[in-house]
Amino acid sequence: MANALEQLQTILELEARRGYKNDAVIGGMDEYARQWSFQVVGLIQSKESAERLAQVTQLLSDYSRLPQGARPATIRHLQESLAGIAKQVEKEQRTQASKQRKTESSGAKAGASPKARNVETGGAGSPTRTSSPESRPRDGLHAPVTTLPGIGSSMAQTLARLGLNEVGDLLWHLPFRYQDYSNLRRIDQLRVDDEVTILATVKRVYARKTTTRRTLTTVTLADLTGTIEATFWNPYIDRALKAGRDYYFSGKVGSYMGKRVLESPEFEPASDDPTHTARIVPIYPLTEGLSARVLRKHIRQVVDAWAPRLPDPLPNDLRQRLSYPGLGDALQQVHFPDDLDALDRARKRLAFDELLVIQLGVLGQQRAWQSKPAQPLRLQETQLRPFLDTLPFNLTRAQQRVLHDIARDIARDYPMTRLLQGDVGSGKTVIAAAAMWAAIGNGAQAALMAPTEILAEQHYRKLGEQFAQLLHPRTDWPLRVDLLTGSVTGKRREEILTALATGDTDILIGTHALIQESVQFHDLALIVVDEQHRFGVDQRAALREKGAALNASNAAGANMTPHTLVMSATPIPRTLALTIYGDMDVSAIDELPPGRQPIKTYWIKPDQRHRVYKFIAEQVSEGRQAFIIYPLVEESDRLEDVGAATAEHKRLQKKVFPHLKVGLLHGRLAGKEKDAIMRAFAAGDYDVLVSTAVVEVGIDIPNASIMMIENADRFGLSQLHQFRGRVGRGPHQSYCVLVGDPGSDQGAERLRAMEKTQDGFELAEVDLRMRGPGEFFGTRQSGLPDLKLARMSDTRLLELARREAEAILTDDPRLTRPPHRLLAQRTAEFFTQEIDLS
Repeated sequence: MANALEQLQTILELEARRGYKNDAVIGGMDEYARQWSFQVVGLIQSKESAERLAQVTQLLSDYSRLPQGARPATIRHLQESLAGIAKQVEKEQRTQASKQRKTESSGAKAGASPKARNVETGGAGSPTRTSSPESRPRDGLHAPVTTLPGIGSSMAQTLARLGLNEVGDLLWHLPFRYQDYSNLRRIDQLRVDDEVTILATVKRVYARKTTTRRTLTTVTLADLTGTIEATFWNPYIDRALKAGRDYYFSGKVGSYMGKRVLESPEFEPASDDPTHTARIVPIYPLTEGLSARVLRKHIRQVVDAWAPRLPDPLPNDLRQRLSYPGLGDALQQVHFPDDLDALDRARKRLAFDELLVIQLGVLGQQRAWQSKPAQPLRLQETQLRPFLDTLPFNLTRAQQRVLHDIARDIARDYPMTRLLQGDVGSGKTVIAAAAMWAAIGNGAQAALMAPTEILAEQHYRKLGEQFAQLLHPRTDWPLRVDLLTGSVTGKRREEILTALATGDTDILIGTHALIQESVQFHDLALIVVDEQHRFGVDQRAALREKGAALNASNAAGANMTPHTLVMSATPIPRTLALTIYGDMDVSAIDELPPGRQPIKTYWIKPDQRHRVYKFIAEQVSEGRQAFIIYPLVEESDRLEDVGAATAEHKRLQKKVFPHLKVGLLHGRLAGKEKDAIMRAFAAGDYDVLVSTAVVEVGIDIPNASIMMIENADRFGLSQLHQFRGRVGRGPHQSYCVLVGDPGSDQGAERLRAMEKTQDGFELAEVDLRMRGPGEFFGTRQSGLPDLKLARMSDTRLLELARREAEAILTDDPRLTRPPHRLLAQRTAEFFTQEIDLS
């Protein structure tokens, strides 16, 4: 948990990366300054630190009024000031802690009573206090865990392996499951295999050595209804259990020699509020050297001390309307629930908080984006007709619906941000081309950005052919479509850049090279981004941030932000679309063009692959081509029993297909090498292409009719579906063969789902449910924040959070009103994590 100083440093770094536009936090630096000034009150230990913090607050308040050229130096000055303040505060806190230890030590020597010492040190008399509320620093949740009783440097190092460095980290270290020991029984009611809790008196503790020289301790327990024995292999258990005292014992009832027995049960002295027994007991993630009891004890004292004192970010009226508990109650119940209903209410409340913050962030981004000016692009039926007449087919109903959405968006005077998703072959590019035609018809320019050169070249070739059939509606000249990638250099590059700046180029197709500093358009009104999730975080953010800067300052489109259309061939479940792309409107082409043949899909075991090899040879003899996909590149990388592409390529070429031409493609090849191999395969130079996952998204190979995927259970469903989409693009019947012997039920379920359906949206929902959002796109580029309780599969709760966020922002767009300031702070903290929701 970052403290206020670290959080501000992160925001300043983000502000620098975003070009000093005062948009690193919702409401700008001046609004954030008000919230920050309250957060740092607890850090003030001296007059000097108070003055330095006040100077930082003043600079933040004045930031929005600074000229653009002065902001970089101000940010650097703020960063240096914060670094100095952090060192000073750390020094002052060490001094204060030293004084406090001396005071406690002298108090103990002076003969403080045991009860008083317990209150001060958190002993058995009061396990929830580290000091009195009056003396505890207000920034105490950010204090190191060593300030808690019973945690020294060694234990702190152990806790650090779980990311638990500060007191507040323990508060948010949530259970991953629970053991229900709330079922209190009498001894005469116990049944073998039941999970139970009994309240019993220890009658006898007896230890003996077994034949293996281990110590077995047997404890006789009794209540008014009978007796039972509990057995322990802990040789020191007799030090904790004393005859004649009452304890709670919780565990599973076993059987030994026909008698009931409790085997190594949890236990603790009887009390009105137990921690480890006689309740629903939380089970936390652990690490080596840390027992469940010790961690539970430390978390309990932090929860009891701090949860009731936490300020609640949810406005009272919202919380009451939704019947949610307060934040403190929710945290107490999620850690140590009174019953299952209270636990369920607490989890829903905390999950809602996480989703609400996400929605406030993405909807705030959307509103900020829509506050920028854009050129309205009219697309009347009469303007669209010449474009539609060039198509050899009619648009499907789904395509018509999506085109209507886009036409409505781009006619507005603020920028469109729309995600267009659909399966491979659903006709997304045609819709994007129609939107480009709208830009041209309004005298503007359009651009399409693809993640690889080979995809950019494919778009250039197809769009070039399509637009070659049309004349510019304003000049009656042929349309000019140019290609700009990293491979375009020298004189040709200079010609394209000049044509762009003068407006001679109507459409530019390219890779991320088209958003470089040297590229300036005359009047860019629309950007299309293909395969959005394939771009790195920095490239995606750069595209959004450059916006109006892509147009030259003296050009027709100066200060106008282009409309943005993002295309994804990876169907995205609705819940993910509301988060990763929550600041965008979403359209889906959920209907394939008529006449497209389904790809016949089969799952086979590895011992049947020779039949597939034979079938591939037959298909090649008829003029077809095949893909064979492997998960990894080299044997040294592989998991057990996972074939490696390089080794298998050699085997296939020498032993299986000696008379065929077999190519090899994998991620370790340079970009130009990969493109060259794909071009050769497209040209028919290879009959079979052995590849790793890099072929997931690639150019069209209409002649390829077989997709064979080895160890298919190692891939996610969405990825398998993308592989399958590499074939079936021509007139020939195509096949997808999944080879695998899954070692888990989930692996088998994935392969059965692939056999069952070809609906990418249905498969995406199954994939999300089975693997979770982090693996859906891949952790590095998913843009997903770290959620503790919220589940991306909870559509109803996510939609509720979105509705409430929309209502809050409609009432208070900058979250500046007092009831919303904590929400604004939470949103700022959340979105300064290393995530990307752009």
